[in-house]
Amino acid sequence: MVKDKNLSAFTEFGGVEGVANILGTIPEKGITGSHDDVAKRIQVFGSNTYQRPPPKFFLSFVVEAFNDTTILILLVCAGLSLGFGIKEHGPGEGWYEGGSIFVAVFLVVVVTALSNIRQERQFDKLSKISNDIKVEVVRNGRPQQISIFDVVVGDIASLKIGDQIPADGLSPFLLSGAKVVDGYAQMLVTSVGTNTAWGEMMSSISRDTNERTPLQARLDKLTSSVGRVGLRVAFLVVRVLLFRYLTGNTQDNEGNTEFQGSKTGINDIFNAVVRIVAAAVTIVVVVIPVGLPLVVTLTLAYSMKRMMADHAMVRKLSACETMGSATVICTDKTGTLTLNQMRVTKFWLGLQNLAEKFSNAMAPKVLELFQQGVGLNTTGSIYKSSSISEPEISGSPTEKAILLWAVSDLGMDMDELKRTHEVLHVETFNSEKKRSGVAIRKENNNTVHVHWKGAAEIILAMCSNYIDNNGIEKSLDEERSKLENIIEGMAASSLRCIAFAHKQISEDIDYNDKEKAHQILGKDGLTLLGIVGLKDPCRPDVKEAVEMCKHAGVSVKMITCDNIFTAKAIATECGILDFDGDVSAGEVVEGVEFRNYSEEERMERVEKIRVMARSSPLDKHLMVQCLKKKGHVVAVTGDGTNDAPALKEADIGLSMGIQGTEVAKENSDIVILDDNFSSVVTVLRWGRCVYNNIQKFIQFRLTVNVTALVINFIAAVTWRDVPLTTGQLLWVNLIMDTLGALALARERPTKELMEKKAVGRTEPLITNIMWRNLLAQALFQIVVLLVLQFNGESIFNVRKEVKDTLIFNTFVLCQVFNEFNSRSMEKLNVFRGLHRNHLFLGIVGITIVVQVVMVELLRKFADTERLTWEQWGICIGIAAVSWPIALITKLIPVSDTPFNHVKCVKLLVS
Repeated sequence: MVKDKNLSAFTEFGGVEGVANILGTIPEKGITGSHDDVAKRIQVFGSNTYQRPPPKFFLSFVVEAFNDTTILILLVCAGLSLGFGIKEHGPGEGWYEGGSIFVAVFLVVVVTALSNIRQERQFDKLSKISNDIKVEVVRNGRPQQISIFDVVVGDIASLKIGDQIPADGLSPFLLSGAKVVDGYAQMLVTSVGTNTAWGEMMSSISRDTNERTPLQARLDKLTSSVGRVGLRVAFLVVRVLLFRYLTGNTQDNEGNTEFQGSKTGINDIFNAVVRIVAAAVTIVVVVIPVGLPLVVTLTLAYSMKRMMADHAMVRKLSACETMGSATVICTDKTGTLTLNQMRVTKFWLGLQNLAEKFSNAMAPKVLELFQQGVGLNTTGSIYKSSSISEPEISGSPTEKAILLWAVSDLGMDMDELKRTHEVLHVETFNSEKKRSGVAIRKENNNTVHVHWKGAAEIILAMCSNYIDNNGIEKSLDEERSKLENIIEGMAASSLRCIAFAHKQISEDIDYNDKEKAHQILGKDGLTLLGIVGLKDPCRPDVKEAVEMCKHAGVSVKMITCDNIFTAKAIATECGILDFDGDVSAGEVVEGVEFRNYSEEERMERVEKIRVMARSSPLDKHLMVQCLKKKGHVVAVTGDGTNDAPALKEADIGLSMGIQGTEVAKENSDIVILDDNFSSVVTVLRWGRCVYNNIQKFIQFRLTVNVTALVINFIAAVTWRDVPLTTGQLLWVNLIMDTLGALALARERPTKELMEKKAVGRTEPLITNIMWRNLLAQALFQIVVLLVLQFNGESIFNVRKEVKDTLIFNTFVLCQVFNEFNSRSMEKLNVFRGLHRNHLFLGIVGITIVVQVVMVELLRKFADTERLTWEQWGICIGIAAVSWPIALITKLIPVSDTPFNHVKCVKLLVS
């Protein structure tokens, strides 16, 4: 019936009441019964969940890893190395050389697959949390919040603007997954889970988590650029070595010229070409940064998990890194900068300020009108289990505050009001109108009353009279300015001003004609009943958070629907505006003023604006567009349905987890679970941490690449044996990439991150500071290894095989020491907080243990020789010099003007 929207069947069942009766539900009270009744409904009708696609197996991730171009290139290199090794050394040693590369590549694939499994599980966990929407239902006459997964057939669900419909049901007809655009209602749930329209669709689709973030795309480009440089160098090596060989400029181990024209056999020529190609393959293996995609995956997965603990749920992977580049935060006021704990602290009845005993100060007629205007013109509800218990009030913070005031101070009985009045028509509140209205009929005398409630200045403009505490109507002509001053004074005290107005009508209206009903209810001639002032105190830590943003070079702009006086007061209290009250022209504007600017005026003034009052969601959207055109990376907070365009337009959309509508959450990138601006700043800090950790790894990894590339290139073109074999280099890549990624990717945010200026859109991924650090370390390592390569045998009086092992061991230990240097790109003290980073220390320990095993135990596999204690000490001593070199390097100033990293790499290897 519901899916087909069959009105005939709906009528046959007896409408909503008839279906409710069949399902054992009382429309006014919902499901009446114990927990066993709910459990029985789940057993009979099913739960409100849908069948998820089965998880992928480990082999699926392995196959996906083999689709990576880098892995395929390495496999080709491994195959070539295996073939060359067998050709040159025979099956025994040849299998060791080529097989080691295959093992290393396989381990890279396994690690990548495991990291992708971890990411997949993390996404599944976040998906379950993000889909766990809270729904208000009525059970046993009591409104209560439950998980969307706990909704059962027969529940009465309360819906309002922005809510996602949790299941299929009647009011008629409502389908799950749809969003409430306007109005409010109660719905009888008729089907849940896979039996709903939404459930059927969700059971047939799967989610793709192969989202490429902007930073991953930049890293792909960097990897591609470095790979192209490596290929060019490899081809250059092949050409140089072939030229030298064919021109008779190379000698064999006995000092004889290798190529002697027709005297040289085909087999000898083939062996020489094999050695040349093997040297080129080694260079290609050196420059491929296998671990860059891995470090991004690990960093983002770790940060997402930690951000969840810090009250931020990431819905889109790219938001983790993009937030670190934010230059502007456009924030709401209510609940984000404030505590969202509204209380009525002032009440004006006409021109009289009533301090206490409000009900005693009013005439009975005025009191009755106030109770009607509050209790029947609301989306909130009141539940009172007994006469002595405190009432449970649900609704928005503003509605809850007004209802509590009406119950406690005006003696309002909401149940009695509903019994004695009939609601004829409702004009729901939205952010455009900033008011709501209701037409009701009083049953004992059949009179029709219209009540309006909303922003005080808007309601006041609709009124021509006001009523005093004695119930006497008076003209507003001479008193309007006084009331406007009262509203401004309350707003300047950080109060949200809500006014109530009333009129009695005699026209018999067809309320099904929405347009005519709106005209009758919305025309002027209302009588102002009174004005309440609601106080929502600022969060205690918000001022510090705003100052932290300013210090970090991030501009904070407050966008609110409150009037300009309230907005200025709150912004000053939060630190967005200066406390001395000195506000420059153009820093505070109203939404209507901003939208009426010309395009040129908006672009000229948008950066100066710090507060926008009386704004609509379209004003917020317009501001985001202007800021992005000015080159800013914009983060926006929003909680309403109409905030969706701004959240979607922003670089980072931040929805509120408590007050946010489902539409807002769906269009956001990150959900702030506690609605707190401090959590927004925490997200900013985490975003910068993600970006910084990846930069640390890139600096560390490129040092390895540059050093190994230059060493092998020089060795190749001077016709020396390559000191670092392909197998050794892949082992270094594996250790440095996997363990290095784990060590550097899991560094937590520090205060220093918020002392830097925002990165913005145009800053290069590899900064001048990174180039300074990595080139200094690479130069040191190159000099040391070249000295060992050309003079190591004579300096240490060792055989060539031992010398090559010394080079390999020193090279790896240099990376271990440089890993400490990479913990901070600018700070001199890289050991700060090291004792708390147990993972980093553990990884360094594992790396050293693996290296000892490689050198001392896996000699044939790794092509190494055992070293003496003295030789180990020499290797460690040489590697330790990288610490003072890093200290001195960080004292060297660098230019702020960035330069092209690709050109720098090409220049370096040319």
